[in-house]
Amino acid sequence: MTRNNPALSLSKNIDRDADVVIIGLTAVGGEPTLVGSTADVEKSYQKAYGTGLRTLALALGASTKLESTVVLPPAGQRVLLVGLGDADVTTEHMRRAVGAALRTAVRLPDAKGLKVSVSLELSDVEMVQAAGEGAILGSYEPQKFSTVEKFSKVSAISVVATGRADLRGAVETARVVADAVCRARDWSNTPPNLLPPAVFADEAKHSLRDERVAVEVLDDKALEKGGYGGIMAVGGGSANRPRLVRMQYVPRGATFHLALVGKGITFDSGGLDIKPAGQMAGMKYDMSGAAAVIAAVQAIAALGLKVKVTAYAAMAENMPSSTAYRSSDVMTMFDGQTVENSNTDAEGRLVMADAIARAAIDKPHLIVDVATLTGACMVALGARIGGLMASDDHTADRLMDAAEAGGEEFWQLPITEEIRSQLETSVADMRSGGKNRYGGALVAGAFLQRFVPEGIAWGHLDIAGPANNEDGEYGCTPKGGTGVAVRTLVALARQLAL
Repeated sequence: MTRNNPALSLSKNIDRDADVVIIGLTAVGGEPTLVGSTADVEKSYQKAYGTGLRTLALALGASTKLESTVVLPPAGQRVLLVGLGDADVTTEHMRRAVGAALRTAVRLPDAKGLKVSVSLELSDVEMVQAAGEGAILGSYEPQKFSTVEKFSKVSAISVVATGRADLRGAVETARVVADAVCRARDWSNTPPNLLPPAVFADEAKHSLRDERVAVEVLDDKALEKGGYGGIMAVGGGSANRPRLVRMQYVPRGATFHLALVGKGITFDSGGLDIKPAGQMAGMKYDMSGAAAVIAAVQAIAALGLKVKVTAYAAMAENMPSSTAYRSSDVMTMFDGQTVENSNTDAEGRLVMADAIARAAIDKPHLIVDVATLTGACMVALGARIGGLMASDDHTADRLMDAAEAGGEEFWQLPITEEIRSQLETSVADMRSGGKNRYGGALVAGAFLQRFVPEGIAWGHLDIAGPANNEDGEYGCTPKGGTGVAVRTLVALARQLAL
């Protein structure tokens, strides 16, 4: 799967050949104020329309409201005004505003190979990176599986910024991170018949071919021989056999070892506890955790971050058949613990448990797992906020700091002794689910933690809500697969590399 995102570059001035120039509008002292306009742009509008850019923009309904956009009539170059909110613009506001502006640009009637110049008076490294990320992510268009030839609506984006010498590095970081998010989005959006576990594993290898990352793929025979009881049980009902992809990036000088684990259920029918038809269509997104982990590893390696990363993507298709696993089955997991299965539609925690247990053998300092794990997390936090659980407050704070730096929203949830008691059973070492429907996200987190040995820090990101945006586009987030958690994982690696 290939994607050609717009070229991203740094410029000291608005490009003369830009088809669209993005300028901001913010509130200063209650008054709408232009951000990024130049004397040449003002002069061209004065000459063409006999009025200043600000006056014309306000007459056409321009607003300082964050993400609001207005396209002005052309005066040599076409100007697109985007609301930045108040004057205290954060990096996430910048990312969202530029993303909204690019979404508007790709919807222009004549949008084909557009060159876009983002002029917002930028001089700060973090702001430049946020603007660059927002631009590429906002220009994202889902791949269409069709015989009709598709063209890129935006071919090039330049970010206008002056000042520090390291701004070019900020633009390159933005490009690498945004490209990784787009790659994760593409995988999540791929129809499930085109991305079974074996194909997904091949895609992972292909995406990492140019990086210093060692990749090993365990097929179903190796998984059975290795004792991966959870992955084999979940994948047992499908003709598309499961895979476990192991990736390792070991740069010179790295002192911290980070392990990442991603859930890659390429389609989840619910198994024998089959889902209602209305709830099954979106289950192609159930591999979004693995997509995020693979894409994040590629970005971390491309950026040359000095942190050792070992990652696992557990891939299986959960289908009903005569060979499918059952509720009440007892499975022996990779680390030898036995699990009484409570529900075949709670399959993600089983493949993740095997992968987490395998990751623990590598003796990392920290394991972070990412999974579209529970609908209960969506009930608790809605569709845009992910759940976060951790072994300790220090690890939780680390992850929250990384999420804030990446511009993604997570909320810490507890794992209590009462929740842990829900996993008790007289049949095996533990149950895979609770004894009632309450606290389902917490019970799933408690289950995963059972496979993390003492002495290894652990964090869990439940992205069931934000992985798939079923509602309208917003900021730099499209409909469909969002690529959530990629930016958080890359930001975490940057912090650990310091």
